[in-house]
Amino acid sequence: MTEVREHLLDRIAVREWPHPAPRLLVVVVHGYGEHAGRYDELAGVLTGYGAAVYGPDHVGHGRSAGERVVIEDFEDVVGDVHRVAGLARAAHPGLPLVMVGHSMGGLIAARYAQRYGEELSALVLSGPVIGVWELPGRLLALDEIPDTPISPGALSRDPAVGAAYAADPLVWHGPMKRPTLQAFVRTLRTVAEGGGIGALPLLWLHGDDDRLVPPAGSRIGVERLAGGRATERIFAGARHEVFHETDRAAVHAEVIAFLDRVLPG
Repeated sequence: MTEVREHLLDRIAVREWPHPAPRLLVVVVHGYGEHAGRYDELAGVLTGYGAAVYGPDHVGHGRSAGERVVIEDFEDVVGDVHRVAGLARAAHPGLPLVMVGHSMGGLIAARYAQRYGEELSALVLSGPVIGVWELPGRLLALDEIPDTPISPGALSRDPAVGAAYAADPLVWHGPMKRPTLQAFVRTLRTVAEGGGIGALPLLWLHGDDDRLVPPAGSRIGVERLAGGRATERIFAGARHEVFHETDRAAVHAEVIAFLDRVLPG
């Protein structure tokens, strides 16, 4: 088990997976309904590579304050993540900063790169909610949001991943909420209109059997964001959470190879 430290930035709980002498910083931006603690294995890979890793629980998620899974404005969440990056840089000044965003976290990380891209050395997006994602519009058209939580089987072919997700008390197992769906729609539009990220290196990871966030919709957003310069890795048979998939060792290896290519030194 990787060592973990806990921080509190006002309402936001932050995990730190420390490194005694890091050569880079990584901020992990988790997805909808979950929490940063689910990325312990990825953090172990990254600390093994020489990173100090930080992961906030977004407002309304995990150990952070707020009504469960209610995000009124993703711009505020981007601001929270920026404060976490500041915490990391204050502890370890002068190091390159990499952001890894999964799913909803990919939307947040993409918007972060539009707002604060000059502070980043690389961006990794996993199953990102950018481009075209039809689910919020479909649900908002209904008079009542159905109480149909995310199916654990949609996350990974590894049944242990689904079982752990279903049993995790820090995961939200109820319906999506209207303010959050409305915020998704607004922020998808904001990112679409927010411009590219210039020369910032971008690695896009996706499972080709991702039914929660289909890769065809994300591709539109990735191409718009990176202007055709993204490194793309689509994993055959993989579902939504490539970092928790049966072939996650190959996913981890792609991340490390990408960082080797793009980071200074």
